[in-house]
Amino acid sequence: MNSNSNNSVIPVRELGRSGLRVSSIGFGAATLGGAYGAVDKATARDAIAAGLAAGMNFFDTSPFYGKTLSENTLGECLSGVARDRYVMATKVGRYDICDFDFTAERIRRSVDESLQRLRCGHIDLLQLHDIEFWSLERIIEEAVPELQRLKQAGKVRAVGITGYPLAIFRRVLAVTEVDAILSYCHYTLADSTLADEVPWLTERGIGVINGSPLSMGLLSSNGPPAWHPASPALRAACVAASALCQRAGVELGELAFQYALLAPGIASTLVGIRSSADVERNMAVWQKPLDLALLAQVQAVLAPHHNQPWKSGLPENNGP
Repeated sequence: MNSNSNNSVIPVRELGRSGLRVSSIGFGAATLGGAYGAVDKATARDAIAAGLAAGMNFFDTSPFYGKTLSENTLGECLSGVARDRYVMATKVGRYDICDFDFTAERIRRSVDESLQRLRCGHIDLLQLHDIEFWSLERIIEEAVPELQRLKQAGKVRAVGITGYPLAIFRRVLAVTEVDAILSYCHYTLADSTLADEVPWLTERGIGVINGSPLSMGLLSSNGPPAWHPASPALRAACVAASALCQRAGVELGELAFQYALLAPGIASTLVGIRSSADVERNMAVWQKPLDLALLAQVQAVLAPHHNQPWKSGLPENNGP
């Protein structure tokens, strides 16, 4: 997969035409908000330092993660780090499980609050968080224009939208302009439909960020959390795939991560980091040769359930 030595630094790529250069492996900071268990400040600080040392310059967070804990932790741990050493992405619009507000006034207030927590002077990439839970008409008419005003004011350098149903991107971007999109669980061993969207996004100069290459834990030996929306059949297929990998001496999550990193046209793949050991493990997987024979066997196991998305957000925002 990658023939670089153990001292290799993760390469950076252009995020579309935004002017931002982001590491091809990004630091997913939902973990610092306790998404998978509490992380103390010392552990978080070591993880961030290890990520920076490895060339992981792209940090993605949100006020939603840990009810601002992730942003506060990043702000504290990056305090004193030269601002040009990292690219900070955060979000607006989602603040709790069912708390969504994409009005212009709330977006403005949210940005000011995030800037205080992050202590970073400006936000490099500001994204609307999970837009499928809101009226797309209001996203188009009110939220995206407010992002553009904040960009013109210099508080943010680039703007984007995020969400799960891929149909939302075509609908919103048909009539608005943003610099980047963040899609999750759609370039994985279980679902690679994001690949169909990359060409037209690239043609328009829109940067593509791939989140959750392990499909929120579905593609791991530990399995997904109880709330995971995957169907029982897909869950069972992933269990079978994990057993196949274990017999080959490989963890399914490692194979899934390697597969996601091969995605063409994607600027950065986000991976959740909780500790410096996570950074070291991901660097080792990145540099490890991909077992193409095992990959083919796992894909065969998953094939009957491949590209079967679940519903997310308002019913009308889920495409066919």
